Amino acid sequence: MKVSHGLAPARVEPAGFEPDLFENLYDVEDQFFWSVTRKRMIATLTTQITAHLPNGHYVLEVGCGTGNVLRALKGACPQGVVVGMDLFLEGLRYARRRTSCPLVQGNIGNLPFRPGFDVVGIFDVLEHLSDDVQALLNLRQLLSASGRLILTVPAHQKLWSYYDEAMQHCRRYELTDLRHKLESTGYSVEYLSYFMLGTLPLLWLGRRLAPLVRRLPAPGTDRARELTKGELRVAPGANFLLKLLLVPEVRLVARRRSIPTGSSLVAICRKA
Repeated sequence: MKVSHGLAPARVEPAGFEPDLFENLYDVEDQFFWSVTRKRMIATLTTQITAHLPNGHYVLEVGCGTGNVLRALKGACPQGVVVGMDLFLEGLRYARRRTSCPLVQGNIGNLPFRPGFDVVGIFDVLEHLSDDVQALLNLRQLLSASGRLILTVPAHQKLWSYYDEAMQHCRRYELTDLRHKLESTGYSVEYLSYFMLGTLPLLWLGRRLAPLVRRLPAPGTDRARELTKGELRVAPGANFLLKLLLVPEVRLVARRRSIPTGSSLVAICRKA
């Protein structure tokens, strides 16, 4: 493992997140249409990037949480060394149930690794950071000369809702804004697209109706957190249909085609 023994990158405020939500995520991620689709897409893109790398290449997921994507990365890189890092020990405990990959507790503002990773992934983590620009600069230092950064973030500030509040997001992203931040921090963007177009109308409507139709939580309960926990449940029939609806998007992303809009963004980039 490429453990750091040099100067630490510039500090970034630790990610905001409620660790007790890891249990809710762990219980649904293997079936939930959103996490299943995103994981399949990330695994496909990672396989494309690492297919021609020599045995023993290094892959790092920053903010690996419960290990749902980390396990898929390991499957996509059978000849590589896949490492997971997370700020929260609670998340790493769940990740250990899913994978035998090396796991490290660490902060994106003080990354405990040396440069030389062939792939660095950060999936739905940047939005939690107050200084996402500095975080991108820190991640760039980890890449090898030909290494790639893969990332996903939530899209469209107009979709801001109780879910973002409960998850302690700092922002949602527009495509042009994300491109600008990547290029200004020294990356060359190879692929950038929205995804989750198929669920966009349902997401927009559902997150506006939910506070109106669901019962009020008990006194003293955080309403945003309760609504979010209610959303993290699998309704088998609807969940199956939504997974089918999103299959064409996985194929489009695999072919590096642009999707005009969606509730998330995916990017692949390398050092400029």
